[in-house]
Amino acid sequence: MSRPAPTLLVTLLTLAACGEDTGAPTVSRGGPDSWASALSLPRATDLNPDPRVVEVNLDARMGDWQLSPGRVVQAMTYNGGVPGPLIEAHVGDTLVVHFTNHLAEPTTIHWHGVRVPAEMDGAPHSQHPVAAGGSFEYRFTLPDAGTFWYHPHMNEARQMELGLYGAIVVRGPDEPTVDVEGALVLDDVLLGDDGQIAPAGDLLEIHSGRDAGLQVINGHAGATLAMRAGQRQRWHIVNAGSARFYRLALAGHRFTVIGTDGGRLATPRVVDELFLVPGDRLDVLVDASATPGTRAVLRNMPYDRGHGSGVFEAQDVLSVAYTAEAPLPTRAPPTLTRNLSPMDTQGITPREVRFSERIDEATQTVTFMINGASWPDVPMTRATVGQTQVWDLVNESEMDHPFHLHGFFFQIVSRNGVAEPSPSWEDTADLRGHERMRVVFRPDDRPGSWMYHCHILEHVDHGMMAELMVER
Repeated sequence: MSRPAPTLLVTLLTLAACGEDTGAPTVSRGGPDSWASALSLPRATDLNPDPRVVEVNLDARMGDWQLSPGRVVQAMTYNGGVPGPLIEAHVGDTLVVHFTNHLAEPTTIHWHGVRVPAEMDGAPHSQHPVAAGGSFEYRFTLPDAGTFWYHPHMNEARQMELGLYGAIVVRGPDEPTVDVEGALVLDDVLLGDDGQIAPAGDLLEIHSGRDAGLQVINGHAGATLAMRAGQRQRWHIVNAGSARFYRLALAGHRFTVIGTDGGRLATPRVVDELFLVPGDRLDVLVDASATPGTRAVLRNMPYDRGHGSGVFEAQDVLSVAYTAEAPLPTRAPPTLTRNLSPMDTQGITPREVRFSERIDEATQTVTFMINGASWPDVPMTRATVGQTQVWDLVNESEMDHPFHLHGFFFQIVSRNGVAEPSPSWEDTADLRGHERMRVVFRPDDRPGSWMYHCHILEHVDHGMMAELMVER
């Protein structure tokens, strides 16, 4: 049986809101586009005829978010939807975003994982907030292929929980051959007694982070993904949750991880489970290996974050329904490779960065700290362009803290003295309870202010953030 050409416009995912028309025009940037339409993700409209420039309009405004039929909440949206429009481009393209803030409060856009100039990073000390009714033009070149995302970097726990986030896919010259592909943006939404998104919670929620509520994927609850036996799908996965850790398993299937935060791995990794902390991304191939007409469930398996709340129960994330079509011929294992060598750390004295917390039961407050101080009072860290940095990240608390570094990719050297088995480029990595994780990176010639912090949003808002100043 011959294999059909990659599906472009066939709807492969039926959502609980499957008849909804987003009303948003789409544009192809040269990659398979079935996933965008199938997952009801509007695609950013390119306004520029130059093939090396992607120019889009993006605005933040209040709007309705239909989680499922009959369940609508008030949300903060990009271009009227949650998630915001999918931005697609190629390595070397210039991305121009005309951003307008129609919210009643200031905001910014942080281009998570994209190596932008400091003044485009959307973070404190690198950009003035875009005031209510104001606008700003983001303009930068996209140097890396991979899966990235965008979200605000002020009042994150509130603005992101209310829906401000979107995915970015940047393609390189040697993309893998697949049948269909698309972005899967994971999140959970906690609803209050009034049926709307719940406001900030109590001390326990601040301490643990908001990781409970309705599971949504690409903004919808109750999704069913159609797969044809023998098909190879590519999933660009983004964890946009405030504090949700994902340990994903699909019964009867294995995953081939081809990329992490910083793009392609040296060689693919075949695994039974996918692990994503808040802010994390994975680029994954999934071969449809079950029998036509059967079903499977993508499930978030129990994981203990060590914060005293115990092990969370398994939760269904996505249903997979196999079509009745005859199986396609099985594809050969992918042979994707990338030249990726471990960075040399010899002769470099590590810099210790300590993560801790303090709870005051009397005042019912919790403070998160880096090196014994809470943002904005954490002493600035300084580095020089081209100077290799070796940091020992030390978690002095019992709970995991997802470490995120703005602006630069790092490699994990070791955990508690045990060397990492193979190198990868990351910008977000789990720092486990009472763990010492050594990382290495080298700032390139993009001087300026860069943040590093825990990516549990409540922890950012309560002090677990610091500033790296890169100087020439």
